[in-house]
Amino acid sequence: MFRPKRTVLAAALASATMLTLPATGVAQPRTEFSVCWSIYVGWMPWGWIEDSGLMDEWAAKYGIEVEIVQINDYIESINQYTAGAFDGCSMTNMDALSIPAGGGVDTTALVVGDFSNGNDGIVLKGATELSAILGQQVNLVELSVSHYLLARALDSIGAAERDLTVANTSDADMVATWQVSSVTAVVTWNPLLTEILQSPNATLVFDSAAIPGEIIDMMVVNTDVLAANPDFGKALVGAWYAAMAIMSSDTPEGVAARTAMAAAAGTDLAGFEAQLATTQMFYAPADAVAFVEGAELPTTMDYVRTFLFDHGILGVGAPSPDFVGIEFADGSILGDTTNVKLRFDPSYMQMAADGAL
Repeated sequence: MFRPKRTVLAAALASATMLTLPATGVAQPRTEFSVCWSIYVGWMPWGWIEDSGLMDEWAAKYGIEVEIVQINDYIESINQYTAGAFDGCSMTNMDALSIPAGGGVDTTALVVGDFSNGNDGIVLKGATELSAILGQQVNLVELSVSHYLLARALDSIGAAERDLTVANTSDADMVATWQVSSVTAVVTWNPLLTEILQSPNATLVFDSAAIPGEIIDMMVVNTDVLAANPDFGKALVGAWYAAMAIMSSDTPEGVAARTAMAAAAGTDLAGFEAQLATTQMFYAPADAVAFVEGAELPTTMDYVRTFLFDHGILGVGAPSPDFVGIEFADGSILGDTTNVKLRFDPSYMQMAADGAL
């Protein structure tokens, strides 16, 4: 069963909670770690890495233990990571900035696995141009990547959110909501997007392929834990790219891996591969490194932080989009240099690219 994917609805609450948590002090070297993940096409490999024994194999290489735990509720997984129950968690760039980073938890993007390249889209009923959305009620999961996608789409036609009405709608209700005759516009993600587009009179007028590289899916880890335990990062990254090499192949082992991931995601192999087709996976570590080091990432994160600030979810009491500092691969910082809480560090992925793990 597919669970809510990539929403920031609980960001403000999570940030407020973190402000009341006691300081945990400097992380110490240790040998046992845990990370969590939730169901989404780009994160399915984490479950397979655990089930296949790849994680055990790579952890043993470094004399440590790493447990990968599935959490059925996406926001709950992020909240648990933010509260310190896990050392790492799968999440988007937007959610990493709003919840743990905005809540004061120094967080590093260890594995940048993919970006949405058509997995998220805007659908209109009885209209074929994006401009027809103006003046309409738009059903979406409020404060989610769907909301962000809508904002970026409106930017592209010189419009703004004030030019329409947003109706908060659960992803669990989205397909049924679309069937209501009075509903004429929705923003959602796969597999819901594909299902809605099979309906008569449904037209895709904008999708995430128009903003490539902006909705990013990652495995993030606690920066202090990583600094004190580099072997934890090496084991995670090594296991991830071992899985990437297998699942991207047309060998029987690769097909079996993708089939297992599909089943865990509640679909079949064809359905899973259809979702992969609209997901820009970085199967090779060098491609992920190039993306993180690219000139576009700071621009993307500027869009994201502005969206979060404008909607009041960039940390409690954030006075401006500069509230949280974001550090990039070249050491440059966007935002407050004294409050850096989100870091894009490609060094471990570079080790994988160099064969140094």
